[in-house]
Parts: sequence; C-alpha cells; structure tokens
Amino acid sequence: MNCSLPALLVFLFALPAVAADLELRYSALERLISAQVFTEDGRKWVKGSAKTPCQFAYLEHPRIGGDGDRVKIVAKFTGRSAIGLLGGCVGLGDAFDFTLTALPVPSNGAISLQDVKVATERDSFYIRRVRQALQLNFGKDFKIQVKDQAKRLLEQPQAGAAFQQELSAFNLNGVRVHADALVLEVEFKLVVK
Repeated sequence: MNCSLPALLVFLFALPAVAADLELRYSALERLISAQVFTEDGRKWVKGSAKTPCQFAYLEHPRIGGDGDRVKIVAKFTGRSAIGLLGGCVGLGDAFDFTLTALPVPSNGAISLQDVKVATERDSFYIRRVRQALQLNFGKDFKIQVKDQAKRLLEQPQAGAAFQQELSAFNLNGVRVHADALVLEVEFKLVVK
C-alpha cells in the first residue's frame, strides 16, 4: 500500500483521543511553578507586599520531590504580623523553612493538592499559626496548570512544516508520584491541519 505522509497523519490524528503517560520531572515542575506561582522576584506573596513592612508574608525557594505517594515541597516562609510604631514594627514575625507534603490529584486540566501536611523543624506560637494557615490554604489556592502548558507545547509551529497542529481535547485523568517525576495520566486528541 502506497500512502503519503500527510494522509497517514490525518488518519492517525482522526482516531479517538489517545491515552498516554506524561512524565513531568521535578526540575521542570520547579520551573513551571516558579513561572506560574512564584512570580514576584521568586516570591509568592500570601499577605501584604514589599510595601507593607509590618504586615506581610511570602514563600520562596521551592524545591520539589516525591515522598512515597505524596509530592513534597520544601520552601522558605518569611512573614510579620505587627503594627507600625515610631518608625518600627512591634509584633510577631519569623523566617523558617517548611516541608509540605500532599496527594496530587487531577482537577480540570490542573494538578491540585489534597491532604496537605506541613512540618517545620522549629516551633513557636507564630510558626504553629503559619503551619495551620498553609495546610488550610495550600490545597485551595495551589494549582499547577497542565492543560495550558500541553496546549502551548503541542501546538508549537514546526519550522518548514506544511501543516499545523491543534490540541482539540485534553483530560488529566490521574497523577502518580515517582522518585524523580510526577507521571500524569493524560488523554488527548491532536488534530493536524
């Protein structure tokens, strides 16, 4: 049977959606999170800003890995909850490293975190309050957009190609934690025009 490449591509991509595993290495995931979440000089402000010296909190320097069936994020927290008085700040504040572990789950083309647990080496009243806030809010607020990244990657024009590709369907069905990567169970349909 003699078949041209364009006809073969049209036939292959006209098939139903394809299921595949997409391995997302932790180093790439760190860059992706930095680009999506830690956008202000490598920081993720969770309260206030650099312009509010007595009332602020931010996270920085995230490092990501696996821990059994959980994803592990080690980062630094810096914050202050104080009032301005005579040109200074009076109140609570601290800077410390924390370790967050959670179950990664698919959520509308993104990775969300469930069953979030936060640990610190040191303990104090302020640190306990921060740990509690991180546990409550990280699961609600933290999402890694996978669908948008897959669309950008798969629809990139190929130099000299006589066709274009379009991601017409994308479902993130599952997330597995491995020692060096998250393995995403995806189903997608790529249309070549």
